[in-house]
Amino acid sequence: MKLYEFQGKALFREAGIPVPRGAVLTAADRSGIFAPSAVKAQVLSGGRGKAGGVLLVSTLEEAEKAADTILSMELKGEPVRALLVEEKMNIRAEYYLAVTFDGESGTPLFMVSSSGGMDIESVAEHTPEKILKLPVDPLWGLTDYKLRAMADFLGYGNEKEFAAFARKVWNLFREKNAVLVEINPLVVTDSGLVALDSKIEIDDDARPRLKDLFEKNLAEQEALTGTEGEGDHGTITYVPLGGNVGLISDGAGTGMLTLDLIRDLGGEAADFCEMGGLTSPEVMYSAMDQVLSDKKDIKSLLVVLIGGFNRMDEMAEGITAYLRDHPVSIPLVVRLCGTMEEEGKAIMKEAGLPVCDDLRTAVADAVRFAAGGN
Repeated sequence: MKLYEFQGKALFREAGIPVPRGAVLTAADRSGIFAPSAVKAQVLSGGRGKAGGVLLVSTLEEAEKAADTILSMELKGEPVRALLVEEKMNIRAEYYLAVTFDGESGTPLFMVSSSGGMDIESVAEHTPEKILKLPVDPLWGLTDYKLRAMADFLGYGNEKEFAAFARKVWNLFREKNAVLVEINPLVVTDSGLVALDSKIEIDDDARPRLKDLFEKNLAEQEALTGTEGEGDHGTITYVPLGGNVGLISDGAGTGMLTLDLIRDLGGEAADFCEMGGLTSPEVMYSAMDQVLSDKKDIKSLLVVLIGGFNRMDEMAEGITAYLRDHPVSIPLVVRLCGTMEEEGKAIMKEAGLPVCDDLRTAVADAVRFAAGGN
């Protein structure tokens, strides 16, 4: 589960990690706005700074104007519905600090850089020597010598303060079952280290153990967006977007490719819904229910399936079973291929449902139907 910045900052405060004073605002409630301040879009996507989603203001009038501007924006297709207004900091230096998992070893990995505040992906690509990566053995934990190595690499003289800060980040990462805790920038102020930003993602598999945390943050996200957030749908990943083409895919790669095609062909996806790879008729049924239940903005539904491990006859069974139980009035476009393809097409044909063989044609049909075409 990805957290908004203000939700991540709340966890930072609980963990004793210093953050700026701030307030969360919406278009309907700006009672906490103040200046001078930094007015920041609250979105789950990255790159908001480059897109103009963070503005520094000096007066209350400027703050109101910045709020109007940012609340009218969409960042990577995500409408901005909330702002975090924070006090300006007297910044002496900017660092980058993150804890995640190493993709190859699967062990926790600390990363620090003195190039904080910049596009860290670009730094990693062009000047990798500016990033220090230190794996952390879960049995030994975050040892003193690694803390000293990070402080030395950053050139931060107060090793004791840095060690205390990094240990709090490490404890938060472990206790909240995070898969990512990122601070960019981690700034040096006259009063010491402060987390100026937060990017936190909690492992969805931790939901049973951290039920209260998930429910609290999900309720906040739903209250802000007015739509259902990333709930518990088993293997299904569901991310609401702002368009009118409902999308279901059997894997993330197929889903992302289809999202790009929808945009390329002039459409806007209403969601990103993928079923987690190897799946079943029951999961297909649940995905249909997740995408279609009470979603009045969806004008067409696009289902894209590639039968590698999945059986297309089972996917067709899930689709037809759902439509028997829940007849829908919007156009349905299904593209399926691969394992048990002919059997799947036969099931669809028997139910009176057409099937596309070509992905681009399927996407074009779904976009056209959503726009009111035939």
